[in-house]
Amino acid sequence: MAARVFLAAVGTVYVALAVWCSVALDQTAKAVGFTLTPGSGQSEFLVVYGGLELALGLAFLMPLFRKQIDPRPTLQLCALVHGCLVAFRSASFAMFSGFASTTICLAAFVWLLFLTSLRFLSSTESDGQYAHFLIPHSFHSRSRHQ
Repeated sequence: MAARVFLAAVGTVYVALAVWCSVALDQTAKAVGFTLTPGSGQSEFLVVYGGLELALGLAFLMPLFRKQIDPRPTLQLCALVHGCLVAFRSASFAMFSGFASTTICLAAFVWLLFLTSLRFLSSTESDGQYAHFLIPHSFHSRSRHQ
């Protein structure tokens, strides 16, 4: 049940971000360091930050509303998405400078989501067939014996 609550919280955040990015394009863009070009820039920001975040939010909410769905594949998706974001954010921190506090807070939050996803995956009660997708067998075995 805790995994479903976690995924519901993540999904709710993504839906809220999708709404914020959709109704306040310029404000949201400025908060993360973007300057939107009228037309094309606004459209792209709306599609990626509104549409994609809404899709992720709905995917993360699915196990809450469909109790028969095993939450582990959604936890895998959560870990995969946030793992990729962590990798690219870490690379950007190494490559660039001059980050606003919003960017730093978002980076910390994404790390938290990634690590929490991995923790839930490593502690699931199963034969491990799902957890091995993202977690090495040695890590998975160790966490069960602690």
